Order: sequence, then C-alpha cells, then structure tokens
Amino acid sequence: MSTRPDPVAAADDEARALARSLIDTARHAALAVTDPADGTPGISRIAIGRAPDGGFLTLVSALAPHHAALKAHPACALMLGDVGDKGDPLTHPRLMVKARATFLAPDDPARPALRDHWLIHQPKAKLYVDFGDFAFVRLTPISALLNGGFARAFRLSPEDLG
Repeated sequence: MSTRPDPVAAADDEARALARSLIDTARHAALAVTDPADGTPGISRIAIGRAPDGGFLTLVSALAPHHAALKAHPACALMLGDVGDKGDPLTHPRLMVKARATFLAPDDPARPALRDHWLIHQPKAKLYVDFGDFAFVRLTPISALLNGGFARAFRLSPEDLG
C-alpha cells in the first residue's frame, strides 16, 4: 500500500509574509471554542488585533458564550481571512491558528496601555471597553495552517507568525 505525500508544506518566506499580512489586516476573526456545558464545539465572530508585543488580543464580554468557554477550556482556534468580492471563496487565503487564551486581570498594570493600543485599531470599542464585564484576552499561538489558495497549504510555527 502506498502512502500519499503530505500536501501541506513547511512555511517558506512567501507563506510567512502572506500569513503576517492576513494577521496585520484582520479586524475580526472566527473563534472556535469548546462549550463547557456539553463539550461540543462553538464558534463566534470576535474583534481581533495585535498587542504591542505582537501577540493576538481580543476584548470579550462576560455575557458572550465564548467568555465562559475560554475560561473553562483555554484551547481555541482562530480563522482569519476575508473572502474577496469575486471568485470561488475557497481560493481566497485564510489562516487557521490554534491558540491558548489567557485573560488579563482588570487590575493588571498592562491594561491601560493595552486599552489605548486597542482603541487605535478598534475605535468603536470606546463605547464599551471600560464596562466591568469586558476583559482583554491574549490568544497565544500554538501552531497555524495557512491555506494560500489552491494547492498552497503551509504549516507555520508561532515564530513564523511574528
């Protein structure tokens, strides 16, 4: 019995550049979580951005189901990339990132700087960023898979996303 070669390649400079472009231009992402009540998967659309240190950052309300899910099961996944106006949606680049969520405490000394940074990129969040039920969440990449279009799939490490 012959085995098929792995169709997913190791990251090269072009793949790293495309992944970073998808990350740097993203203002939202799909977030996959595990429901703490029954262990089934769930998905939400979230606002996303880079923290000043380059890591992923989001702002989540305690009222959102993904808040409880991330608290109970910090392992999650993100999907970044928009579908273009034309063509087959499956030919447009997208990046799937496996990550681990860490909530920032409300009294964390880093919060004011993260808040100011967040509002530069997500200015409409000024309406709710200071509500008591909102928390910043760091999403630390574990691994990533880039689909750059037909027959262009790459495995990326956290360092590749830099």
